[in-house]
Order: sequence, then C-alpha cells, then structure tokens
Amino acid sequence: MLLNPFNPFIFLKISSLKATIVFLSILLIKSNLLRLKGGLIGGLFALILISGIFASSTIALGSLVYAYRLKQKSNSVDNQVQDLETVNV
Repeated sequence: MLLNPFNPFIFLKISSLKATIVFLSILLIKSNLLRLKGGLIGGLFALILISGIFASSTIALGSLVYAYRLKQKSNSVDNQVQDLETVNV
C-alpha cells in the first residue's frame, strides 16, 4: 500500500469545507432569526400605530358628538327663552 503525499492537503480541504458549511449554516440561521425578529418588531410597531390612530379618531368623534349634543341642549334652552314676551310698565 502506497502512502499518498497529498493526504494532509485532502484532509485540510475536507476540514475547511466542513467548517465553511457550519459557518454558513450559522449565518443562515442568524439571518432567519433576525428577519423573524424584525418582522415581529415591525408588526408590533404597526399595531401600536394603528391602535393610536383608532384611539385618537374615537376621541375626536366622541368630542364632536359631545359638542353637537351641547349645541342641541343650548338651542332648546334658547328657544324657551325666546318664547317669553316682554312686559311693558
């Protein structure tokens, strides 16, 4: 049986390929986790923005309804006062 003089180089090539595959797999998993984390953070941020817009719109609509009801009450009170006649002495 003959010894191959290039046997250490073949071992180094295979070892480096294994290390490269492990390194690239780690980077792939890391990028997938970062993408997932970014998606979750972005979704949470969008949910906060949408709920803020919904809350401010609800408050604005409520204040408009409140102002309309106050105006209706003041108009009904003003109409009662206008029905009175002046008294001449």
